Amino acid sequence: MRNIKLTIEYEGTHFSGWQIQGKRQRTVAGQIEKTLKKLFRKNIRLIGSGRTDSGVHALGQVANFKVDSTLTTQRIKHALNAHLPEDIVVWKVEEVAFNFHAQYSARFKTYRYTILNRDARSVLTRHFCLSYPYPLNISAMRVEAKALLGRHDFKSFQAVNPARDEKTTTVRTIHKISIKKGGDFIYIDITANGFLYKMVRNIVGTLLEVGCGRLPKGGIKIILAKKNRVFAGDTAKAQGLTLVEVNY
Repeated sequence: MRNIKLTIEYEGTHFSGWQIQGKRQRTVAGQIEKTLKKLFRKNIRLIGSGRTDSGVHALGQVANFKVDSTLTTQRIKHALNAHLPEDIVVWKVEEVAFNFHAQYSARFKTYRYTILNRDARSVLTRHFCLSYPYPLNISAMRVEAKALLGRHDFKSFQAVNPARDEKTTTVRTIHKISIKKGGDFIYIDITANGFLYKMVRNIVGTLLEVGCGRLPKGGIKIILAKKNRVFAGDTAKAQGLTLVEVNY
């Protein structure tokens, strides 16, 4: 029996997220498991590093599965990509230690949120960014974002989902957060040891409140202390979010 690790890129536009939900729902994990079944002629359980929601993309999602097969990793990669739909590609296949677990072995993850900040939306990038036509004070956003660094209770930035267990701890550690501008685009990168449900999108929505002047200086620190979702900003739209990398 071998443990196989996949590094996966996908466009989330036409998926109902990563996690398998039902026969009628098109999901990333569901499509990969169907392809694995064709390849190995048996049901394969795929373990992902974490869930991404409907419309969210990935450059470096990680998953693993165990299989009794002599196929080389290169052969597995070519066979998967030959049969996967065009909005999923496996760009790396590795054989790893038997105890490797895509979710539990992860040390931290990096997400990027992309904002198109100009008065005209884009047709070509509309599935990969949030179009925000109003001026933003990026310097103020950077200053406020510093309050998020370190170990905090991020309950104010957690969305409620009845389908998930909300009893687990809401304490997470953000190792790095950067806000960069390139042309008309603003990129918000967040690296943490884990993320709550819609945490990144809620943080981005709150930073937009800062950028447009609706949230005063020190506002994010106050929101963290409240530990209540109603005090944070709106949830930013899914299409601007990409899982960039999972580190082990």
